[in-house]
This record gives sequence, structure tokens and C-alpha cells, in this order.
Amino acid sequence: MTLEHETALGDPVMGIDEAGRGPLAGGVYAAAVFCPLALARRLAEGEWRAVNDSKKLSPAKRDALAAVIKSTEGCVWAIASADNREIDKLNILRATHLAMRRAADSLLAKLGEAGGLGSVRFGVLVDGLPVPTLPGSVNLVKGDSKSLFIAAASILAKTARDEDCLRLEREYPGYGFAVHKGYPTKDHVAALERLGPCPEHRRSFGPVARLLRADDDLYARLAHGEQAGGVPVGESEASVGSGEPD
Repeated sequence: MTLEHETALGDPVMGIDEAGRGPLAGGVYAAAVFCPLALARRLAEGEWRAVNDSKKLSPAKRDALAAVIKSTEGCVWAIASADNREIDKLNILRATHLAMRRAADSLLAKLGEAGGLGSVRFGVLVDGLPVPTLPGSVNLVKGDSKSLFIAAASILAKTARDEDCLRLEREYPGYGFAVHKGYPTKDHVAALERLGPCPEHRRSFGPVARLLRADDDLYARLAHGEQAGGVPVGESEASVGSGEPD
């Protein structure tokens, strides 16, 4: 993994990435990672040589590397999130940008810069498209395959998101969060239809929104005196089903 983009910005510089934009439940996570470039050059050839885009790593490898990153002396990192309510209120893109800004400000707070990103000169590399909440940042498409710091952030964000899915599994059993991690798999959608949304499902996301609309339609029909099958309450299906006299 290269330090080309970190070196171009110069010390100090952080990398930021996110995880969890696509799932139907839970929050979206972001992480920020910084260490001095002299240290980073040694890490790239040593303890961090296996750091890569989190999507290219097995869960066990991600967990192991996350532990290495967090325990590296001289490395400063932060993890933040925006929850499902913020996602529904803002939309997923703006919520992701909010989580990224929170991660950046949290990292700077650890360095004693309580004023956040706008109060100090600090280079920022961010994965993907430009992020309005990170003014002056440099965006890199597929940055988690091009930047050591972004790749490290991708690992921390992904493992934090996956850990939260284990919490969802404990609190809301039956949906399979530990397996599908909230993504819209066939089993997840089937569980949604069987159990209905849990409090941490994203109401604005398609499969959840469609299910809620269907429930609203059902309640409206019941309120107007219809049974679930469209039969007026108090009349049997036999009495209205054939249209023929007895």
C-alpha cells in the first residue's frame, strides 16, 4: 500500500473512510487515522504491510489488523457514526458525510485540537467523491486501494460496523444481523416480512419503506371497515364472493 498521496499533502495528514451505506438497518460508520509520515513509512514495510481495502480482507484478517492499528504507538484514530434516525432524516449520503466529519473532529480532539477541523491546518484524504463536511479535503476514488491511511480507516470503520451488527443480533434476534450484517439479502428481506421492522431499521430504505407502506394501506382498509382481504367487516367471504343468489 502506497503513501504517495499522504506524502503529497505532507504532515500532518489523516485518512477517512466509511462503512455501512448499503444496509437496511443500523448506523453508518466512519473512521479517521493519522500517524506521522516517518512512522507511517516504517509501518508500511512492517506491522501495517498487510493493511488493504477492508473489502479485500477476510473478517478474521480485518479484526486482526484493526487490533494492530489501534495498538500502534504514535497512531491516532477515531471512529464515529450516524444512526438510523439521522439517516432517515438527512438521507444516507448526508449522514455519511456527518459521520466522517465527526470522526475527523474526534481525532483532532484526541490531539488536543478541540476546535475541530476548521480550527487547524490538517491534511485530509477521503475515500470516494468530494465530502462537503470536510472542506479542503482531497478525495480519492477507490482511495482504500491507493492510500495506507484510508485503507486503515476502512478497516476500523468496517470492524466497528460489524461489531454493532452483533449487538443488533443480541437485541433483535430473528433477523440474522450477525450473518448478513444488515444488507438486503433474501433471508433478511424474508425476516423483515415475517417480523416487521425493528427500531433500528432504516425507514427510508426501499424494502423497509415498501413494507411500512403496505402496513399503512392495511390499517387504512381496516379503519374503513374492510378485512385484510378486502371484505367488509361483518360479512363473510361466502356472502360476497360469488355474486350469485343463494
